[in-house]
Amino acid sequence: MKYYLVIDEGTTSARAIAYDLKGQILAVTQHEFDQLYPKPLYVEQDLNVVLNATFKSINDLINKIGDDIISLGIANQRETTVVFNRKGKAIYNAISWQCRRTFKLCDDLKKQGYDKIIKNKTGLEIDPYFSATKIYWLLHNIPHALDEARKGNLLFGTIDTYLMYILSDGKIFKTDVTNASRTMIYNIYNHCWDDELLKIFDIPKTMLSEVCPSAHLFGYTSKMSIFKKEIPIFAVAGDQQSALFGHLLINKGETKITYGTGCFILTNLGEKPLEIEQNLITTLGVQYDDKYNYVSEGSVFFAGSLIKWLRDNLGLIKTAKESESCALKVENSLGVYIIPAFTGLGAPYWDSKAKGIICGLTNGVNKNHIVRAALEAICYQVKDVLDLLTKNNDFNITKISVDGGASSNDFMMQFQADILNLEINRPDNIERTSQGIFYLLALKNGYTINDLKKLNGQYSSFYPLMDDKCRIELLNGYKKAIKKALTEHEKI
Repeated sequence: MKYYLVIDEGTTSARAIAYDLKGQILAVTQHEFDQLYPKPLYVEQDLNVVLNATFKSINDLINKIGDDIISLGIANQRETTVVFNRKGKAIYNAISWQCRRTFKLCDDLKKQGYDKIIKNKTGLEIDPYFSATKIYWLLHNIPHALDEARKGNLLFGTIDTYLMYILSDGKIFKTDVTNASRTMIYNIYNHCWDDELLKIFDIPKTMLSEVCPSAHLFGYTSKMSIFKKEIPIFAVAGDQQSALFGHLLINKGETKITYGTGCFILTNLGEKPLEIEQNLITTLGVQYDDKYNYVSEGSVFFAGSLIKWLRDNLGLIKTAKESESCALKVENSLGVYIIPAFTGLGAPYWDSKAKGIICGLTNGVNKNHIVRAALEAICYQVKDVLDLLTKNNDFNITKISVDGGASSNDFMMQFQADILNLEINRPDNIERTSQGIFYLLALKNGYTINDLKKLNGQYSSFYPLMDDKCRIELLNGYKKAIKKALTEHEKI
């Protein structure tokens, strides 16, 4: 049976997904891997473990349905950073997108006035979230790394680049525009690695890969134990841009929210970037033809991982799915608000030093109120981002498409619709990150956008039911809670 293979390199797991020619999922295999926390604010991944999980997932899939693979595509956690030698050996663990170790360097860069330069070239805020300061840290903290990099012996890649390098036995050293646009050293307007930014971050240009469209022949896998033949890699995209395309939101103003480990709100800006409010970022969407597509993005760092925290750290629930039944056991959160700033706050605050808090506790509060408050916290943070996005822009958002694991929570989707006062549309197949890669692979196999629309499936809708007075009261309580979490110089 012929199929398209999508590798989804997530933050905590690697998955292999097989799509048939009609876009139906034939099989999914998955292996989880742990995040490493060697110090406060440090978040890393053991690349041997990541690769092992990836290869196991691919092997399991092939054992299930065979190896008649048409082509392969990759969706990946984005800003996570790897520096490796030309033999493919990493000089250190991968530094996760969640890692905040470089917050002081980011503060120093802002004090030196680089924030405007970087924003004007990359569309990004200076923040530890992005790859550039992680590269700097690796080059300046791993013995001999900077010297080796200057000699041309070290390479940098996000996870997609590193995986393609390994799968091709070093023959492919490339990335796509979506991943490049998350590094803080790629000029999204001139479409090149930016020499001025490379000088600021002291990064040799020889470390950098070729940047390609998202739908592109990147090269071929080598004959490895998991592949008995060379397989063309025809699609690569950062997970969030892939999910936007997975909904086929290709028109200006169309918006999606992905509820994954983090929560990511992306709006299509079209072929020309707009003037957007400070503290939101502009990035590149998937490129499947000769046109560039711009996207506005706001990021909530803790979404699904907040539910995981309730389960693993507090023991309030046994499964993520249980969070919905807990929330429905109480009429409201009884005034409890949670601000999950465990690794700082993303858009619209960009406060690397913010700390997580739970406030509004009284002796009437039980675990169900806290679980409900956690689900509501995710929705409040989405509201922050959407308010900023729609301010002073020339488009209106009337409905939003959602995907990701937590979007299956009916309580949370209804609360999201209520607090946004917008229609929420959830596809029957919430697997939109890998769907976006399948669509890119299909386009390279002769499909058209109209063909893809016929494969997009059905959606169900959640409509706002909350009255305005209740909504305003809840949001005012949230705003008071946020002020308590922000550091003094960032308070609003």
